[in-house]
Amino acid sequence: MNDIAPISPSILDNDFYKFTMQYAVIKLFPYAKGRYQFINRGKHEFPENFAGRLREAIDDMAKLKLTYKEKEFLRETCPYLDPTYLDFLQGYRYDPSEVIIEQTGNDLKVSIEGYWYRTILWEVPIMALICELFYQETHQKRHSDELVVKTVEDKIKKYRDLNIVFAEFGTRRRHSYEVHDLVVKTLKENGQGTFIGTSNVYLAMKYNTKPIGTHAHEWFMFHAAKYGFKMANSMGLEHWTDVYRGDLGIALTDTYTTEVFFEQFDKKFAKLFDGVRHDSGDPLEFGNKTIAHYQKLGINPLTKTIIFSDGLNYNKVERITEHCKGRIGLSFGIGTDLTNDVGLKPMNIVLKMTEAKPENADWTGVVKLSDESMKHTGTAEDIDLAIRLLNVKL
Repeated sequence: MNDIAPISPSILDNDFYKFTMQYAVIKLFPYAKGRYQFINRGKHEFPENFAGRLREAIDDMAKLKLTYKEKEFLRETCPYLDPTYLDFLQGYRYDPSEVIIEQTGNDLKVSIEGYWYRTILWEVPIMALICELFYQETHQKRHSDELVVKTVEDKIKKYRDLNIVFAEFGTRRRHSYEVHDLVVKTLKENGQGTFIGTSNVYLAMKYNTKPIGTHAHEWFMFHAAKYGFKMANSMGLEHWTDVYRGDLGIALTDTYTTEVFFEQFDKKFAKLFDGVRHDSGDPLEFGNKTIAHYQKLGINPLTKTIIFSDGLNYNKVERITEHCKGRIGLSFGIGTDLTNDVGLKPMNIVLKMTEAKPENADWTGVVKLSDESMKHTGTAEDIDLAIRLLNVKL
């Protein structure tokens, strides 16, 4: 392992849904602003001057720009992205002044503020930098490249034997870019028929595979700030279909609990969207609820897909497959278990939108009411308000 600050290889070294959301934000909410905060769920202790190293790495990101080859890849692979957006992205540069970093003892604080269409791209690469730097600065030694490859090859074989398909979703909590690159290379070379793509746009381009993703929790969190908690899901889905007209049709369900989501996921949305994504709570229970919801609406669940993406490993995937196979379409987004299974403890960190400022409105606290209370984000007061307004059953 080297001691130089990690450098991102490309402006596309990010999750695909950040770009798809950015495009939608530019079209619909160009004057909106957002604030984000780093949350150290794992109570990791950061070494002395970690903030300085992180600052250096983030400042370096200002040099990144979309290349002609990358622009052509997006144009050919993502025809639903307007050429005007690709031109915008070619001119986009990260502005490190949008990111404030502070360190007190072993405690790290990172906050982001600016126009939402700009700040939306920071979350994933900053988390990836924090992880890579943490392992560097604490001098933790990972498995050899050969063992990393062998581990991935073994997983591919097991997933192939389950007869399922999966994508790699591990950018934000990867061990390092070096490991991530090795993992996707191995998946591409050995995963034919079971590996279907990656959420990382740069690695999708590099290894000629599909970039995977639609939207994240912040899409619905902003809609709550603009339209209120009760309208957040329905307006978020409506606006997504306005922009993408049937493309990118997987809906995220758990921003305000799955129960609340399905109350608003009516026949129109259930037919318009290809399926749903599970990101918290009991996956088997979620499978049952989703199948029952489609059946209630008179829709054959086998014409729809659930993408499971919550902290997956082989045992979890096997259990879900046994429970759901033959009842509904299945796919899996596997993250940290692919990109950070290197003999070290993966970090437990998030970086979430905390406030939004719609056009001509005040800053408003935003919340996420996950299907697991430990994953709720927002102030206690705002979480309580959302629970009461949405009549969430705890």
